[in-house]
Amino acid sequence: MPYKDAVIHEIQRFGNIVPLNISHSTPTDVYLRGYLIPKGIEVIPFLTSVLYDKTQWKTPYDFNPNHFLDENGTFFRHDAFMPFSVGRRACAGEALAKMELFLFFTGLLQAFTFYLPPEVSREDLNLKPGVGFTLVPTPYMTCAKSNY
Repeated sequence: MPYKDAVIHEIQRFGNIVPLNISHSTPTDVYLRGYLIPKGIEVIPFLTSVLYDKTQWKTPYDFNPNHFLDENGTFFRHDAFMPFSVGRRACAGEALAKMELFLFFTGLLQAFTFYLPPEVSREDLNLKPGVGFTLVPTPYMTCAKSNY
């Protein structure tokens, strides 16, 4: 189960579905890295800057579930993991979404074995997302064999 939880978290980190969070405004004057951000200024957080930060992740541009596993294989939540944003403006549905992701992913893996079609190689897979307000995966074919 720890590895499955790590895979789900890495899918969210690597997938980075909503790279630009909703805008916020500063409640007071804020100093960030020596710069003044005056009270009331609208700020749009860029979550990609954290989810792909080279100082926070060992291999930020690779899909690597080990980002969420310690040396004993135990799951841990990484401080730089924030696909739902952070603070008071974080996604209100985060707990429900995480529970649904876990149940849905676990159910699929119990019911099916997934594999690539014979005509597709791993090198043919494109992990670059389609660009828009949200990032969407590039479509490709997969096969699912029932485990029952």
